[in-house]
Amino acid sequence: MEKPKSVEAYFKGLTEEARASLQKLRETIAAAVPRAEEAIAWSMPAFRLEGKALVGYAAFKDHYSFFPMSKQAIEAHRAELGAHVTGKGTISFDYGERLPVGLVKQIVKARVAEFAAKRT
Repeated sequence: MEKPKSVEAYFKGLTEEARASLQKLRETIAAAVPRAEEAIAWSMPAFRLEGKALVGYAAFKDHYSFFPMSKQAIEAHRAELGAHVTGKGTISFDYGERLPVGLVKQIVKARVAEFAAKRT
């Protein structure tokens, strides 16, 4: 897959199943931090806050992943995430699985709090 130049270009290259799952995740992140800007970071869709990457997400063959870009945010929610934590900075979901919207919003808000703490 060619490196996407925009979030829209990334979505165009997805299957319908992947597009629907990522769209739900995208909307959930945007609702949690409406002032964040969408961008491409590390060849995947991401949200930036004050010009810096906040969280990212990507589609894969059999699953999609949410990247909080923070070990602390993942560790703070590890019990609720359970087996969804599949790497140091990766939270994965199967296609067709219900997205835990409230939990994703909590993780995004934890990242926003980390940003705020660094600015003070």
